Amino acid sequence: MTPTIKPGLDFPGVGVGLAILREGRILLCRRINAPEARYWSIPGGKVDLLETSLAAARREAEEETGLTIGDVEFLCHSELIDTRDRHHWVSLIFVTRDTRGEPALTEPDKLSAIGWFDPDKLPQPVSAFAKAALNALGQER
Repeated sequence: MTPTIKPGLDFPGVGVGLAILREGRILLCRRINAPEARYWSIPGGKVDLLETSLAAARREAEEETGLTIGDVEFLCHSELIDTRDRHHWVSLIFVTRDTRGEPALTEPDKLSAIGWFDPDKLPQPVSAFAKAALNALGQER
């Protein structure tokens, strides 16, 4: 039997995140699984083989939120090395202000809550990727 090799656990994984903004608020999801279980994060996940990072960001966000995502732009990058849970992810983070629909908890096996938050009144704790996105957005203002 061939052992399963997993990105982020057996070698650095390539991930994406999408900061979704609407009316001055950011959409955050509360993660169930590691890395950063129980942390509030932007929608995102891993990049599949032969998938562009931009396409992955759109796909992951649509799967996790039920929203239809329009125009997306690159925002920043972030890296998470979690020695406790042995996760290592390098993520490209994108931003959109172009969405249709209302967010829904479409992946309850991965996320326990979803909601819009004022950047000055965020739920805690906030994930490394969400912090990177918020820092990059702060530089934009």
